[in-house]
Amino acid sequence: MTTATMGLNGLIEADRRERRLQELAGWVIDALLAGIGGKREAGVAQAVHDARRQRQAGDLDGALAAFAGLDPADASEQEARWAYGEWVSLAKRRFPDRSALVYSPGTGRAAVLAPTDGEDGMLEVLAVLGMRWQPGQRISRRSLRGLRPLAGGAS
Repeated sequence: MTTATMGLNGLIEADRRERRLQELAGWVIDALLAGIGGKREAGVAQAVHDARRQRQAGDLDGALAAFAGLDPADASEQEARWAYGEWVSLAKRRFPDRSALVYSPGTGRAAVLAPTDGEDGMLEVLAVLGMRWQPGQRISRRSLRGLRPLAGGAS
């Protein structure tokens, strides 16, 4: 066996171990949810798992993006709250020094918004959870109720 073949076999084996570890993480999530009487919605568990993996890799934007397409209507209230807790924790890490605000119109739905440079009262979407808004989109402050600072007790 050549050195190149041994190296390739090692990479293949490492990939297999990583896939097995991801499967194990999914099983643990299933067991935890079943233990507290919840049902597993693949979207919520997968989004949280993906976000945690990307956070550990140092990609906070990617971790927040894992929640962007999540549909809270398909999740139980416990799962929606779980996703929100993970999401807001990531948002606080990602936007610690900005005057960011949190808008949450319902369980499992939220957005991090920041004032734009103009004096038009518009807010820029920085991150979303279960909403149709996209990061970079501009939203009028007038139509939003219940904005609160991200840094101060948003969880």
